[in-house]
Amino acid sequence: MYLCSGCQIAVSPDTKYFAVDWLGVEVTRATLGIIGMGSIGYKVAERARAFNMRILYHNRNRRRKEEEEAVGAHYFEKMEDLLQQSDFVMLVVNLTPETHKLIGKKELRLMKPTATLINISRGAVIDQDALVEALQNKVIRAAALDVTYPEPLPRDHPLLKLNNIIITPHIGTATVEAIRMMAEEAIANMLAVINGQPIPSEVFPK
Repeated sequence: MYLCSGCQIAVSPDTKYFAVDWLGVEVTRATLGIIGMGSIGYKVAERARAFNMRILYHNRNRRRKEEEEAVGAHYFEKMEDLLQQSDFVMLVVNLTPETHKLIGKKELRLMKPTATLINISRGAVIDQDALVEALQNKVIRAAALDVTYPEPLPRDHPLLKLNNIIITPHIGTATVEAIRMMAEEAIANMLAVINGQPIPSEVFPK
């Protein structure tokens, strides 16, 4: 929030001075709750550790003890307990029937009023109507979404009218290097199939 509006203030022709009481929220030593500790969620935890964040996580399966210790992560069997303790809640889950609208009115009300909800998974993991209500009524402090449902949102969607939200156009992997690596991985998998070799990134049905 402060980065976007701060940029606008910095470049605005109407700006004559910078306010000294314009303050954000510290990330260092804050509590980060990660919902979905797969490979991406774990990478998030590795980066959060560099900020000395307290890392909580909820996942279908608990990580090995040595993996938890490597990033200082604490496992929460109940997502509700993680929501109540986290300053930042990050969604890093696949979209499945079980995770559709995983975060709704009930879950948002469990979060701290000073908390920020971050979604880098899929838009439908959040009940967007409930999120609009929560942001309007200050049930939570803010939200940051790289994904929405649909994408892009209709131009009259109420989420676009709020000042306590950041929305980016699904650019979590939008770098030249990331796209190249994804293409190389896809090619490696196709070649493995053609040559009758084990598939490096095979996805097994549940």
